[in-house]
Amino acid sequence: MNHSAMEQNNTLENSNLRDARNEKDDLSSNGKQSSPPVYPNDYDQQTGETFDPYGGKKLGMVRTALIFFTNQVGIGILSLPSMLHTIGLIPGIITIIAMGVLATYTAYILIQFYRRYPMIRDVVDVGRIMGGKPLEIIVGIAHVLNLCLICASANVTLSIALNTITEHALCTVGFIGIPMVMCWILCMPRSLNFAGWFGIPATISIFTAVFIVIIALAVGGPDYNGTVNGGTGYWGEPPNEPLKMRLGPNPGATMNQQFESVLNVAFAYAGNQAFITVMCEMRNPSKDYTPAIIWLNAIGVPMYVIVACVVYHLAGQYVVSPALGSAPGVASKVAYGLLFPTLLGSGLVFGHTGIKYMYNVVMDKMIKTRHKLTDNTPITWGVWLGVGTLFWVTSFILANAIPVFGSILGISSALFVTWFTFGMANAQWIFINWGNQFINWKKTSLALFNWFMILASAFLTVFGLYTSISDLSARINDPDDPLTVFTCANNALF
Repeated sequence: MNHSAMEQNNTLENSNLRDARNEKDDLSSNGKQSSPPVYPNDYDQQTGETFDPYGGKKLGMVRTALIFFTNQVGIGILSLPSMLHTIGLIPGIITIIAMGVLATYTAYILIQFYRRYPMIRDVVDVGRIMGGKPLEIIVGIAHVLNLCLICASANVTLSIALNTITEHALCTVGFIGIPMVMCWILCMPRSLNFAGWFGIPATISIFTAVFIVIIALAVGGPDYNGTVNGGTGYWGEPPNEPLKMRLGPNPGATMNQQFESVLNVAFAYAGNQAFITVMCEMRNPSKDYTPAIIWLNAIGVPMYVIVACVVYHLAGQYVVSPALGSAPGVASKVAYGLLFPTLLGSGLVFGHTGIKYMYNVVMDKMIKTRHKLTDNTPITWGVWLGVGTLFWVTSFILANAIPVFGSILGISSALFVTWFTFGMANAQWIFINWGNQFINWKKTSLALFNWFMILASAFLTVFGLYTSISDLSARINDPDDPLTVFTCANNALF
């Protein structure tokens, strides 16, 4: 076939696809045929490189891995040492490793789905392909709310850091608002290329902050006389006792609290939700995405285990959450100061992901100027600034309405992370293998495993949401607990 005939064939094929774009049949492939791209010349069949009309396409494997590392390791690692003290050292290590393996597997499913449907831009497009308009709406709302909760948790942590460093020099609402404004500014560039470079100082800062905490604990031990929990241990153990580690579940913690700690481990692997959005800005996702994921978890999972175990060993029952507060006063302040780039980086990547989805929706559905998405015009920048402001105002409200680090992680994990990290990816595997699930014993084993993970995600959602909300409600109704919403009260850890 000559070049002219090929161009005519591609034009006709893509014209037919545009005509059928809103048809249900176009969204419900049985998984046996690869769905062609929607736009002419957006897919190079020789190299497998997808050119998204939304711009970007500047990320290679290294910067992609840095972005993944920034949006996954920064917040999640801070809850793991206290998790070990809650559910026990051995169950805790098993949980971290098991969820890390599952997160790696589900992240790999995303590139399989992307190769089948290279026109997708985010996880909401996945929902549309699998379930049509109803699932698209459900996933879209959940997508934005979860990203708002993740960004809220980052800024609650930053408010703790600012209160700790300055010894509560400003109302806590203000200390939540300041990093919100900083994250809003960082999210204003419309390409994730900037986030790729920002990932370098963010990655360095998390390593340095944790290293300082470990050294301080090894030299001086935890702050036995601190004001955390009245100077007692994490679950009310007597003050000034010899340090000890529990191999099994802590009897001082309720079942709800133990389950919430497990959900916090799931939150540590919450990066999957943003992976597709990042993938769409890579130069060659088919080639570079899988190595980036391998590097992420080859470094991230051992780092989770090592940091959690070392901090727990050195702080014992006086470990706190977020973990940086386990160190004595000055060291903790230094560590929190160094952690700022990591937490701002988490806000940048997750915030940019949510803002870009909202921007796409407004431009596609309301203004109907898809072809102008990358233009530098008053309309495009006005929409970007508007949805970016709306996103961060919502995160600010959520951060003040749920001002507890552990609770906000638990609610986010139960309601959204279990699906975006695990359940939905498993459903994608079922979708693209629908007609071939049971053709041999290997496929059958994978199919049964993926169906089991979908059911497990449903259980984690129902029971996890109940435990997280009931625990938060108990704290709000406790007259001896200073927790209030939109409060000026000091949330520093000492």
